Amino acid sequence: MMIVLLCLGTYVVASIPFGLLVVQLVKGVDVRQHGSGNIGATNVFRVGGAFAGIVTLLLDAAKGFLPVFIAQQWYPQTEWLHVAVAFIALLGHTLSLFLKFKGGKGVATALGVFLALLPLHIGIAAVVFAVALFVSGYVSLGSVLAAITLPLATLIMPAPLWYAGFALVAAVLVIAKHRANIGRLRAGTENKMVWRGAKK
Repeated sequence: MMIVLLCLGTYVVASIPFGLLVVQLVKGVDVRQHGSGNIGATNVFRVGGAFAGIVTLLLDAAKGFLPVFIAQQWYPQTEWLHVAVAFIALLGHTLSLFLKFKGGKGVATALGVFLALLPLHIGIAAVVFAVALFVSGYVSLGSVLAAITLPLATLIMPAPLWYAGFALVAAVLVIAKHRANIGRLRAGTENKMVWRGAKK
């Protein structure tokens, strides 16, 4: 019964559209009507500014990290459950109960999930993301490269089989959510990150 409640609670919490709520509080606008229309931290940064973007990033990561961490504490030997909770967290963010089963791309929530599951491996992926963003200016490119890096990192540093397998699944999900971005990158029409502040 506790496992069922944990899974249901994870989905509900992960469904909370923090990006939408933060921008409404900070700017009084619907982030879905501005920028790329996405509720993730990148578009929140563009629409609501750096503070809103950072808060959204932290909250979206937390709703991935905390349920997995709780599952690890309650059921330390049950790796399949840790992965199930992680998957449900990603599902909640990308198919939100509160947004008619629409949502973000899952990058920040995946970051939180893997901070709990594979902290060293996600550290490598985070470095790849940061370098790609610094060199290119494209958040989407950094996200895709980080997603690819994570499962590859499990080949270099051993990881539990369930965790390594989920890293591959998560990479596929993140890349699939970035299909449109990949198309724009290839066409040279993708938006770069603007660091100087918010835009409406």
